[in-house]
Formats: sequence, structure tokens, C-alpha cells
Amino acid sequence: MEVLCYNTLEGEAIGEIVVKKSRFIANIFHVESEDEALSILERMRKQYWDARHNCYGYIIGKNKELVRFSDDGEPGGTAGKPILEVIKGRDLTDILVVVTRYFGGVLLGTGGLVRAYTDATIEGLSNADLVTVTYMQKLSVEVDYNTIGKLKYILSTDGIMICDETYTDKVSVVIAIPVPDTDKVTDKLVDFTGGRAIISKLEKIYMGLSIS
Repeated sequence: MEVLCYNTLEGEAIGEIVVKKSRFIANIFHVESEDEALSILERMRKQYWDARHNCYGYIIGKNKELVRFSDDGEPGGTAGKPILEVIKGRDLTDILVVVTRYFGGVLLGTGGLVRAYTDATIEGLSNADLVTVTYMQKLSVEVDYNTIGKLKYILSTDGIMICDETYTDKVSVVIAIPVPDTDKVTDKLVDFTGGRAIISKLEKIYMGLSIS
């Protein structure tokens, strides 16, 4: 069974904090496979080759089936797990967070490290474009020219997205609606047009809408 919706981010984001002269740089990426995550991790290690630690956490899969994290030399449980807890707290998936630390000469202690890696991740996410990805059914709705104005009005009123429009002897619009709403919306459009609309199911797709 397909997941009906999940939260992730678009593209990349970065955030930085300084704690007692140590720099914590959070780089955040949208990833869709472990190979992609590992490739980015290798790139981050090369980019920040002079840093003491490149800690990370990632969750991949619509069902969040793949979860990994690393403290990369920090005391156990003080870096990778706090990064992961922020990701889980935001209910995100298909995401990799790499927090690079440049040591400033002052020991932070385990509690200080947990807070620093947590806060760095939060700072990075504050700069990210987060999206809710919803499983959508695309429908083709064909009507005559006398009905198209009314059809567009009800689609707009209900917040239904028009993906495409084709004008020939009739007008065909392609709309996208959440899969669970398919029957309800179909019945409403048929009723609204007095049965004149020709409605056909097209493919199902995942579509993202911004939440930040």
C-alpha cells in the first residue's frame, strides 16, 4: 500500500552556530537512496577535510525504513543521535543532515555536545524548504465551453490544482487531488455539471506542497 503523504525537503540547506569557539555547520540534503547519501557524505568529508568531526544522521524511504547515524569520533550518543532526533521530531524522511565541527579549544561536555548538535540541525532546517509530498490522483475532466467557467470556479473554491488545459472542440482540464478524495471529488463534479463532464482517471503521482 502506498504511503499517502510524507514530509521532506527540496534541494539543500545550510546553517551554522558557534558554541564556545567551536563552529557547527549543518548541511542538509534531500536524498532518495543510501548510495546518494554515502556519496554526499564522502563529498562533505573532502570539503571539510580539516574539520575534526563530520557527524551525520539520515532517514530514507517513504516508510522511513532506512535509518543511520554516526558520531564520527564524538562521545557516543552526543552527535549522530541528537541529529536524528531532530529529523524524527520534524517527521521528515528522504533527508541527510551532516554537521561538521571545527573544534574551538573548549570542551563542551556530553550535555553541551548534545545541545550543540541539536541546535545546529535546527538552525539548518530553519533555512530549508520543507514540503509535504502527497499521493495524488490525476483526473482528466472534459466539458463544453459553456461549462468551463463554472468548472474552474468550483475547482478554485475547493483548492483543487489544475495541471494542464487543452482547448479543442471541447475543453479538457487535468486536475490532481489526494487519492482518498477521488470518489468524492468525481461525484461532486458529475453532480455540478449535470452529468455532462467526461471524467477519466490518469496516473497517480507524488506531488509536494511547501510547508515552510
